[in-house]
Amino acid sequence: MNGNSRNAGTAEQRGEILLDVIGQRCPLPVLRARKRLLRLEPGQLVRVFASDPVARIDMPHFCVEAGHELVEVRDRGSWIEFLIRRGENVREPDDDLLSKPVSDL
Repeated sequence: MNGNSRNAGTAEQRGEILLDVIGQRCPLPVLRARKRLLRLEPGQLVRVFASDPVARIDMPHFCVEAGHELVEVRDRGSWIEFLIRRGENVREPDDDLLSKPVSDL
């Protein structure tokens, strides 16, 4: 991101978690976003950077199905930026998924 971003300050200062899944193919961007969001408190934000064109369809669909709010989508040319707010009433997956490190997905 450049210094001209509308949201001044670092992601940490804005209370956002960054998730870079550039170069990863479907279904990994959504699976990693899901796992990261489940570890957060309701209302917290995750900013996801994805390059898989399918993420344009999958990420909004995931947010609706899982109960998260898709706050913002920005097309950055060769990649897409999603800002997702963790929902209040999110369906939890089984414990097996939560026990794996994000790097194993």
